Amino acid sequence: MRFSLMQTGVIGRRHELEAGMAGQRGDLYQRFLEEMVGYIKLADELGYDAYCSPEHHLQVEGFEITNHPGILAAYVGLHAQRLKAGILGYVLPTHNPVRVAEEIATLDHMLRGRLIVGFTRGYHARWVDAYAAVRGIGATNVTHAKAKNEQDAINREIFEESVQIVKKAWENSMFSHKGKYWEYPPEGGSAGHPGYAEFGAGQDENGVVREIGIAPRPYTDPHPKLYGAFAYSMRTVDMWAREGGKQIVFANDLDFCDALWNRYIETAKKAGRDVKREDVGAWGGFLILTDSKEEAQELEAEHRWFWDKWFIPHGQQFPNVLIGTPDDISRQIEQAHERLGFDECFLMFGQGHLEPERQNAELVRFAEEVAPRFSSKAPDGTLV
Repeated sequence: MRFSLMQTGVIGRRHELEAGMAGQRGDLYQRFLEEMVGYIKLADELGYDAYCSPEHHLQVEGFEITNHPGILAAYVGLHAQRLKAGILGYVLPTHNPVRVAEEIATLDHMLRGRLIVGFTRGYHARWVDAYAAVRGIGATNVTHAKAKNEQDAINREIFEESVQIVKKAWENSMFSHKGKYWEYPPEGGSAGHPGYAEFGAGQDENGVVREIGIAPRPYTDPHPKLYGAFAYSMRTVDMWAREGGKQIVFANDLDFCDALWNRYIETAKKAGRDVKREDVGAWGGFLILTDSKEEAQELEAEHRWFWDKWFIPHGQQFPNVLIGTPDDISRQIEQAHERLGFDECFLMFGQGHLEPERQNAELVRFAEEVAPRFSSKAPDGTLV
């Protein structure tokens, strides 16, 4: 089994966040980057598979300072020899999908394949509204999804179309696309150039550009490993089952997870894809590893403060928590694995709002006392 780390991008401790506008403090951001390098190097040494970040913008409060997934992925690669960079993920309704496809392909070359990529829909209205790639897009969350309202429908439509465009750009030398929200090239084509005809492709006999292609194509053939980041809706599960993205699930309800796994396999089969259970999804949650019940309660309260103050009002659900001693956490993983059959586990940890010394000890203990019960080390040092 592979184990990956997921940072939340918190810039400071509770008292620093409570002081207000922590996200704009340069001293805290410099410390954040320094601490991030420490976690990357430690994860690289210990055998974790990937170090992952989400995408968020405009977070002046300091809760999620992860405002360019590509740059952060390159930063991981800069400070690691073996560790993969994980982007979980690009919020596609706020991007031109062809530009995303090209950026990921470029990163894939820079990291020589040490890259995994996820796509998400966007739940934070302030920055999704400000960055919307198409007028009318809004953020969505569990409440919108359950209501199946227009805002959720538009967000879902452009998200799914964008996924298809990204894959089309990766998998084809040249391509065109005409959809509900995007058209490449634009209607009527684009102005041509003699060099296109002499050295390239996509231009017709009249000198009009009819197809485009990204440069470079991905380093990984046909593209980096693709994830559906944080699935809770069966409609999203159906989409990823058709498109081939592996789900990441931070849910503690194993009945729900089992239903998700089965739904994915059934939908994939209808789409002509034969998927094994280990390829359906990855599972995980917040890591709180300690031998002390009192410390476990204190740490969980700290995580819940962070969640209650920020994520819950955005309509997000509190994730699964892997809490307790190495034996306790091993039992949780074993029970979920026996039910679901996954081969990857993603661990969120107290990056940013807890002290690095505490977190480093936790990551070391997990790698040395829990992971070996499920993994052995590959020749390159990765726990597999």
